[in-house]
Amino acid sequence: MKDSVLFTPTDLGPYTLKNRIVLPPLTRSRSSQPGNIPNDLMATYYRQRAGAGFMVTEGTQIEPRGQGYAWTPGIHSPEQIQGWRKVTDAVHAQGGIIFAQLWHVGRVSHTSLQPNAQAPVAPSAIAADSVKVFIETGPGAGTLAAPSMPRALTTAEVKELVKLYAQAARNALDAGFDGVEIHCANGYLVNQFISAHSNRREDEYGGSLSNRLRFLREVTQAVADVVGKNRTGVRFAPLFETTDEDRVYLGLVEDDPHQTYLEAVKVLQEIGIAYLSLAEADWENAPELPEAFRDDVRRAFEGRILYAGKYTAERAVRVIDSGWGDLIAFGRPFIANPDLPERIANGWPLNPVDPPSMYGGTDEGYTDYPTYNA
Repeated sequence: MKDSVLFTPTDLGPYTLKNRIVLPPLTRSRSSQPGNIPNDLMATYYRQRAGAGFMVTEGTQIEPRGQGYAWTPGIHSPEQIQGWRKVTDAVHAQGGIIFAQLWHVGRVSHTSLQPNAQAPVAPSAIAADSVKVFIETGPGAGTLAAPSMPRALTTAEVKELVKLYAQAARNALDAGFDGVEIHCANGYLVNQFISAHSNRREDEYGGSLSNRLRFLREVTQAVADVVGKNRTGVRFAPLFETTDEDRVYLGLVEDDPHQTYLEAVKVLQEIGIAYLSLAEADWENAPELPEAFRDDVRRAFEGRILYAGKYTAERAVRVIDSGWGDLIAFGRPFIANPDLPERIANGWPLNPVDPPSMYGGTDEGYTDYPTYNA
């Protein structure tokens, strides 16, 4: 594998990546409490994986209302910015490139996670079903719960949220990040505006597809104005088959996903961002994205395209060689194998993931996975 396309350098905005293997955003819920502050343990975790050509942090909430799961880090307080600086310094010391993923869960939250136990905010007052959130029940202990009923944002509040994304982007720069990725997938806030199932608004942000894409356009433009369009990425998770498992995973499945997401990609092309990340379903026997959709996205978007979703090295090479994508993210393999690029290059066996330690906890199942001893 050393001579495969995965190990050819490529450009991403102003950066030259040493390989095409990406550490994608992976929620691990290890931030320090109180305050959801990134810490030394997180810095070690990211430093260990800096062999990736490119890294994106776990989702980091842009404001207190943006949190949907216990112990996830934020990027809205001075203490959080200082904590993330530990992470970026550690990664840069290893020659790595790291972007922050800006996250707002919208309606996928619980009153216990919201300021003053208020209702979560959303495009419309429609509850999220077939999905769970994780709430704290005590120090280091928590449980899954149904999301609380959200309240609809006013038009003025929507515009204020655009400004909060821009401020989070400024905070990311202050924390030393090389750029940002906007989380617009998996049924969270931006995705909620895009979807006709969760957006029943009658103002300029609802109704037609063009209106439902307005929040995406305004947020992406605001962030790009702060960090530079060549250091901005966006993540989508289009799904083309509807099953109960799909709804649990993504929360929202469009009636015409091809048209919906192709039009969304065109918005990103007009702004001129550096990359588009497409997260595919990653459970057993999950469907791949249709080739016609991949072809249309490639024609519509001139930036780099990143794919994620239960990729093997062989499948990654096929997607790149087909011209559909430029970068491939490996999620669970990178959790269990801090030296994943070396293992792929040399054909070394992979450590298995320890599922019970995925979310929350200590260094166990986080920074204690061994590198390969050749």
